[in-house]
Amino acid sequence: MPLQLPAVGLVAVPGRRRFTLDLAREIERRGFPAIFAPSRFANLSLCEAMAWTTETIVFGTAIAPIYARTVDDFAQSAAFLHEVSGGRFRLGIGVSHAPSHRRMGVSPGRPLADIRDFVSKLRAYEGIGAQPPIIVAALRSKMVALAGEIADGVVFANGSRSHMAASLAALPPRQRATEAFFIGNMIPTCVSGDLAAAQAVNRRTLTPYARLPNYRNYWKEAGYVEEMSAIERAIAENRPEDIPKYLTDAWLADVSLFGPVERVRSGLEAWYTAGVRTPIIVPSSAAGNQVQAIEEMFAAFAR
Repeated sequence: MPLQLPAVGLVAVPGRRRFTLDLAREIERRGFPAIFAPSRFANLSLCEAMAWTTETIVFGTAIAPIYARTVDDFAQSAAFLHEVSGGRFRLGIGVSHAPSHRRMGVSPGRPLADIRDFVSKLRAYEGIGAQPPIIVAALRSKMVALAGEIADGVVFANGSRSHMAASLAALPPRQRATEAFFIGNMIPTCVSGDLAAAQAVNRRTLTPYARLPNYRNYWKEAGYVEEMSAIERAIAENRPEDIPKYLTDAWLADVSLFGPVERVRSGLEAWYTAGVRTPIIVPSSAAGNQVQAIEEMFAAFAR
């Protein structure tokens, strides 16, 4: 069976922004289906640049926090990107998490109500052109169900593969059945022949997420109660250095991809089987920076 390529997570790191656009063109040239920009370093600006510098690839935000701009600004920018890209842009939105809220200086309301209100207001705009497909970031079942009700797709980040079927059961049958409904997951990925080194990279990547209550609650729902409870005790007892040791190898294998090429490729296939239509590789490297990680990804998925 031919290898089904994943989407790619891409960040425009300061000092390498022009080079990031070169990477986007190369990702497109190699046949990857989509690029999604996480909520770091002006991801909407990166999307606008990709609208001009790429030709066929789908691209979008995963995610843009809804509190970062006014709804008016989001609506105007999203309609613009939808038009100039020829319909290739996807607006991924979410409520984000407490550290981002502090950085933005905002006080969020109730996540479900805020997302519903945002989407309703954005879609009510007239006279600015059509809006792109809207993809809602979710972890737990109520937000997944809301995405199925009001949006064109749902995207997870660091989702649990073993729990994905239970999560997707919250979608209405029509969305589960139609390929037009986007189902994605941002997957931390480290390709390396040194399995232990690759595990260590992903463990470092995921440790900050383990500090966040919303992620711990989701991973408890996914069956990792003992691990997340141990992390909560470590936080309460001011032992942050102990958090990584509670991120077990089994948990790490359930929420990320790492190791030699064949292991990563077979793991990716398992994500498709679990119901994720668009796995989004978020590459890191045991031997270098994002540029090195993407080169390793290219090699791993070369046809």
